[in-house]
Amino acid sequence: MALKCGIVGLPNVGKSTLFNALSGSKAQAENYPFCTIEPNQSVVEVPDQRLNKITEFIKPQKCIPTFVEFVDIAGLVKGASQGEGLGNQFLAHIRDCDAILQVLRCFDDENITHVSGKIDPVSDMEVIETELLLADLATVDKRHSHLVKQAKSGNAEMVAQRDFTAKVKAHLEDGKAVRTLEASLEEWELAADLHLITAKSIMYVANMDEAHFAGEASSSKEHLEKLKKNLPPGSELITISARMEAEIAELDENEQAEFLEDLGLKERGLNRLIQQAYKLLNLETYFTAGEKEVRAWTVPAGSSGPQAAGKIHSDFEKGFICAECYHCEDLFKHGSEAKIKEEGLLRTEGKDYTVKDGDVLFFRFNV
Repeated sequence: MALKCGIVGLPNVGKSTLFNALSGSKAQAENYPFCTIEPNQSVVEVPDQRLNKITEFIKPQKCIPTFVEFVDIAGLVKGASQGEGLGNQFLAHIRDCDAILQVLRCFDDENITHVSGKIDPVSDMEVIETELLLADLATVDKRHSHLVKQAKSGNAEMVAQRDFTAKVKAHLEDGKAVRTLEASLEEWELAADLHLITAKSIMYVANMDEAHFAGEASSSKEHLEKLKKNLPPGSELITISARMEAEIAELDENEQAEFLEDLGLKERGLNRLIQQAYKLLNLETYFTAGEKEVRAWTVPAGSSGPQAAGKIHSDFEKGFICAECYHCEDLFKHGSEAKIKEEGLLRTEGKDYTVKDGDVLFFRFNV
């Protein structure tokens, strides 16, 4: 099952506009709260210059990128954890995602209403974080109450679960996201089925106005500076103009290049966002390369050779013998697979090999 990034935020902060730019699917994006009720989903190509560069050295019949899935979730409002604004339904959609992109409005526009009547990304962030914390607290509190009764039997597993949920509950009551809780892998496994929202990886997306990227005077900079000062320590933040990205998406490739050049930008902000979302999901890419096709494959970071082979076909994993391997940077440096072999850089790796991002692999297997 594909891993998914959920796009989350208050109503009218630009979530659906950003989703439109990502997917080109024209998801509904209107100026009223709860425009999006059922989540829109889109599988989006991951921009990777390494894939294109490989085809300069190995001329394939076709080139196939890898993808990441985004979900446009309806706007949360204050009180969502108590059911406000169809909150329970929306919170369930967030639980189904594997990571969160929290969109924060950093632009002024009198034609686009804000649910609180003012533009304040820090306040918006606090509303969202509070609702997600309260939702998790309700989930943990309910489970902990059951475990307290079950642990009276002396069952070791029930006791361990009771103690860990008590630890999580105290952390949430202290106003801290579960992702900041220090715990062992074994402890996390005890609470895995709770699907806690604040345990998910998160990236903050500052939705700026177009003037900011054109180098013109804009209130976005002031909003952004305030936001930076109030983000949780170690947070990932990316700036983007959802409206501008949606406009760029309407252009052909040459027009897009001219548009970016006029603004003095090397690449679309959207590309950076997709790549960072991919990393947020703890994903890496390996390549297969031959005359028929050059292709990018997605694996969770830390995958073994057989697990990577299984992404192509389950038979590859079951009958895995070895993987012939080199890194794409070796190809870029030496120019051909023949030269890589001459330099002794082509390796044969076994079942215990941990695949690295950027590896080029050829699997040998026996069905």
